[in-house]
Amino acid sequence: MTTATLTLDHGLRKGRRGTLGPSVFAFVLWACLALICAFLFFLLAVIVQKGIARFDLDLVTNQPSKIRPETAGVASALYGTLWVSALTAFIALPLGIAAAVYLEEYAQQNHWWNRMIELNIQNLAAVPTVIYGILVLAFVVRAPLSIGAVVLAGGIALALLILPVVIITTREALRAVPEEIRSGSLALGATLWQTTWRQVLPAAVPGIATGSILALSRAIGEAAPLILVGATTFVTFNPDGVLSRYTTLPVQIFNLVPQDRQEFRDLAYAAILLLILVLLAMNALAIWLRNRYQRRW
Repeated sequence: MTTATLTLDHGLRKGRRGTLGPSVFAFVLWACLALICAFLFFLLAVIVQKGIARFDLDLVTNQPSKIRPETAGVASALYGTLWVSALTAFIALPLGIAAAVYLEEYAQQNHWWNRMIELNIQNLAAVPTVIYGILVLAFVVRAPLSIGAVVLAGGIALALLILPVVIITTREALRAVPEEIRSGSLALGATLWQTTWRQVLPAAVPGIATGSILALSRAIGEAAPLILVGATTFVTFNPDGVLSRYTTLPVQIFNLVPQDRQEFRDLAYAAILLLILVLLAMNALAIWLRNRYQRRW
């Protein structure tokens, strides 16, 4: 056997060994994905099967009841979720977008305090949600502000929770705007603020809106920080202001699941189904905004 033949045979065996590892790794990844999807579909099937019977108009119009669970609803939790979500967006979105604009368009990256701010934002995005609840409980619900367990406290807790996510996604949307747009605007005599307000921000709106809606979707499904700040588990009235007592859908579900009577559990499944539909609607809106207004540079 010639030297050329031995070299070719060695190269073929090495090539087969080189492609075997990535193939096995890809197979393991696909198997894990299939297992997770199967579990999720099974979970969704159970929720739909057990919650569809109570998924009616009474679910969103009737108040909770400890005596008659067969006709009880989650109206107070639904309205509380809407109040807290609106207040969260009102607090977190302006602050997060303004902070992202400063860090991306104005901040000098060689200054130590700007690097420290960016490092803290990255770290805060990975902080457990219960920590934000403890923080708001200590400084907002109790002294020094002492506003109590009201809608405002829940909105502040969830706003702090999603603020790092809003900042990070907004910065990514701003980075996606080509540098030529900034350079062209500045070359025509526009100031940095005019360039940012009239050129960069409008171009980044699809990415900002998508990231903000997804962040709010995460906030709607949170229960741990709201339990800590006093989202009462049993409320039979709709909140009428930011200083009103409240509850939310995740907290209501948390209260219904451990109940002994099957009627309460059916109501919990119906509430879970309602929450899933709300989250799916928000995610669908985010996808639609991204596809509708996204620009190809």
